[in-house]
Amino acid sequence: MTIRTTSETFTFTKPFKLNAIDEIQPSGQYIVDTDEELIEGISRLAYRRVATRLHLPAIATSQATTQHVPIDRADFDRAFLGDTDETV
Repeated sequence: MTIRTTSETFTFTKPFKLNAIDEIQPSGQYIVDTDEELIEGISRLAYRRVATRLHLPAIATSQATTQHVPIDRADFDRAFLGDTDETV
């Protein structure tokens, strides 16, 4: 089984909440790691997401330790899209 990991940085301008984390997270930049496994037996390269982790705390937060918390990517995407929503 071949696994690849990609990292992305997201900037939240407002505090946000995810179902997998009890506390509200402050605004800031967050790194999200996504693990995908190669789907074998098909004629082209294709990957399936198997895990998504959020790095806590935010990048600029001055804390000595960090956590990598497993999250639901759809839940994260909803929070991120809500952060960029300009409706009042």
